[in-house]
Amino acid sequence: MDSENPLGRFLRARRELVRPEDVDIPPAGRRRVAGLRREEVALLAGVSTDYYIRLEQGRERHPSAQVAEALARALVLEEDAVAHLHRLARPAPGRRRRPAARRERVSPALLRMMDGWPRTPAVVLGRCLTVLAHNTLGGALFDGHTHSRDLVRLVFLDPDAREFYPDWERVAVNTVAGLRAAAGVDEEDPELIAVVGELSLKSEAFRRLWARHDIRQKTHEIKRFRHRLVGELTLEYEALTVNSAPGQQLIVYQAEPGSPSEQALSLLGSLVADAVEMPHDPMSTTTKDSSA
Repeated sequence: MDSENPLGRFLRARRELVRPEDVDIPPAGRRRVAGLRREEVALLAGVSTDYYIRLEQGRERHPSAQVAEALARALVLEEDAVAHLHRLARPAPGRRRRPAARRERVSPALLRMMDGWPRTPAVVLGRCLTVLAHNTLGGALFDGHTHSRDLVRLVFLDPDAREFYPDWERVAVNTVAGLRAAAGVDEEDPELIAVVGELSLKSEAFRRLWARHDIRQKTHEIKRFRHRLVGELTLEYEALTVNSAPGQQLIVYQAEPGSPSEQALSLLGSLVADAVEMPHDPMSTTTKDSSA
């Protein structure tokens, strides 16, 4: 993955997604470029065209906070993308040599807490949205899929993904945006490089969405599933940051009380209860490396 000019690549990708009518630019015949022209972004942001071109080309890499904010408005960026733009413009000083990759582990206290939610699916995700741990119902929710322990590969490589996710297009967009948000500005992360490289080769849909540079933190959302054992499920999830383990997220799913989805979730819990001897199987509390 080319990391020489992340700011320029981000600006260009986002510029190509903005339609002139999105920023009140009147149509002026046929346009030969996707999205806005460079001079239009410069005009909207209040900077010279030459300066903006230098930003995209990587000849200028550190715009001021005021310029970054003006560019964010010109490119109609959402909140998470604005924060990402500022991080690209002002990376942390004194970048140190990357330490050797370490296995991501989930704290025993968090595992015990998840065990105490027998009726609530819960999973812990790592930096690249790999499933590091789950409680019984969380594992049952994704069980039966080739890539059940890797949510990105599940969406784009699993042959049953479009059946499992009735709203697959929206899930795909949000998954890629969430992967970018989880990765932050560290595009040299070996795990991220491996994931993006594999999926870019194997999935045209992933390649197209990754090139958009959408970025959106996982927070909360209503998601639909079509489970092989219990049928349709409509669940709301909350994504919680694990402060004791930077990069990890606890995802908790809930069904609306009294709904058919709550009944289906209860049925799923009953179906797996007798088959599971312990809340976590050996793979669910280890890292991706040790379970590969």
